[in-house]
Amino acid sequence: MVASLHAEHEDRGARGADELAGPKEDRHFVTALARGLEVLACFKRGEHGLVNSEIAARCGLARSTVSRLTHTLTELGYLHHVPQSGGYRLGTSLIALGSIALAGLDVRHLARPGMRELAVFANATIGLGIRDRLSMRYVECARGETAIALNMDTGSRISLLRSAMGRAYLAVCSAAERSEILEEIRSVDDASWPKLREGVEQALEDYATLGCTRSFGEWQPTVNGIAVAFQPGGGLPPMVLNCGAPGVILTPDFLMDEVRPRLIALAQRLEGVMGS
Repeated sequence: MVASLHAEHEDRGARGADELAGPKEDRHFVTALARGLEVLACFKRGEHGLVNSEIAARCGLARSTVSRLTHTLTELGYLHHVPQSGGYRLGTSLIALGSIALAGLDVRHLARPGMRELAVFANATIGLGIRDRLSMRYVECARGETAIALNMDTGSRISLLRSAMGRAYLAVCSAAERSEILEEIRSVDDASWPKLREGVEQALEDYATLGCTRSFGEWQPTVNGIAVAFQPGGGLPPMVLNCGAPGVILTPDFLMDEVRPRLIALAQRLEGVMGS
C-alpha cells in the first residue's frame, strides 16, 4: 500500500477587512468582489465544509458581511449550502470555471511527457506550478513509482517563500512584482521576515549560479526539492517546474548532480512554447 507524506497547504490566516480594500488610490478596485473571491479562496482541500463564523475568522470579515456573501455565492452556484451542518462547500459553478481555466493552459499537455519521464528517473514528484497570491499552485503533477510520495496533486498549494518552486518564481518575475510580493509577506509575517529574506536572497544567488533554486528541509523538514522557472509565452505569467520527495529517497547530492540538469533541460524545452 502506497504511503504518503501529507503536504501542508498554506493558510492565509485571518486578516483585517481593510487588507481586502486594495490600494486606497485605486478607484477601480471593487472591494465587494474582492471579498467574495476571498471567501471562495479560504476553503482548503479535504474540508467537508465551513460555517460562516469559520469563514469570517479566515477572511478577517464581520459575520454579517460573510452571511451576505455566502448567500449570494450560493444563489450563483459558487457555494453549496449543507443543511445538516449549516455550513458551505464549494459549488459546481467553480468546477466549470476551473475546467475552463485549466483547458487554457495547453502548456500542461506539452509538459506532461517530460514530467512523467523525469518523475520515473528521479523516483519523485514533478510539479508544474503558477503563482497564486502568496502561494504557488500546482496545475500539473507527475509521480514516480516510489512507495513513499508527496501527497500533492493538481490544485495543491505550497509556500511561496519556503518552497523551491516559489523561490524560482521570485527569481524570474519582474523586480517590481518581486518587491510587491516581499512587502506583502513582510507585512503579514514580520516576525519571520529576517529569515525569510535571507532565504530569498540565497535563492536569487542560487538561480544565477546554479540555474535552479533549492529547499532542503525548509518547506517541510523531511522534504528536499529543487525548481526551475520558464516563460511559456502567449501572455501567460512565468511557470515553474519542481522536483521533490522525502529526503530518505531524494538526497541533495542526487538532486543537484542528476536531477538538476534534466530539470533545466525540460524547462528550456518549454520556454516560449505558447508563442508570443
